[in-house]
Amino acid sequence: MAEHAGLRAEICRVGRSLFERGYVHATAGNISARLPDGAGYLITPTDACLGHLDPQRLAHVGADGTQRAGDRASKTLALHRAIYDSDDSAQCVIHSHSTHLVALTLAGIWRDDDILPPITPYFVMKVGHVPLIAYHRPGDPAVAALVSAAISAARDRGTPLRAVMLDRLGPNVWHDCPAAASAVLEELEETARLWLLTNRRATALAEADIDQLRRQFGARW
Repeated sequence: MAEHAGLRAEICRVGRSLFERGYVHATAGNISARLPDGAGYLITPTDACLGHLDPQRLAHVGADGTQRAGDRASKTLALHRAIYDSDDSAQCVIHSHSTHLVALTLAGIWRDDDILPPITPYFVMKVGHVPLIAYHRPGDPAVAALVSAAISAARDRGTPLRAVMLDRLGPNVWHDCPAAASAVLEELEETARLWLLTNRRATALAEADIDQLRRQFGARW
């Protein structure tokens, strides 16, 4: 069995779970994870279906971006590496083309620095602010610099990000393990679905309510 067997299996488990529940489809989306001791990253192969991943065929990419083993790495590798370089706490990054989030960018987001208003407490606690990243073609390396800048700006404001939204393409989310990153993606997609179901008319939580979530649960809003 390949090195890092447990992490490889967890990436495949999360990918299959997201695929079976409709959070990803066909060969859209990708998952990566940071390896310990500066050994680089694992990332799903280009054009792979997340519902049918082979643990041993995941791409192993060195810290310098050079592929060392496995099938050819996803074309979004540069963006994943930029997120890891910009946020030391990021241990897993997931990108999807989740239906309601993409639909939201087509119908009209709340505002550029927050694609959704804080309409539920769990969105505030589990996701936080999600800025829109202007449209670029899939895999365009220019997106990496835009996402890095957004992460840095949010950190400077004291509200670190766990997600960004690529216009017309889908979200990139990250956390400290594949299961936690998946939970961020699921909460984000469900909030988009709720907001669209209310015809984008649901009101945001009051500032006093959000402040209570900050104090009680450490919400990053």
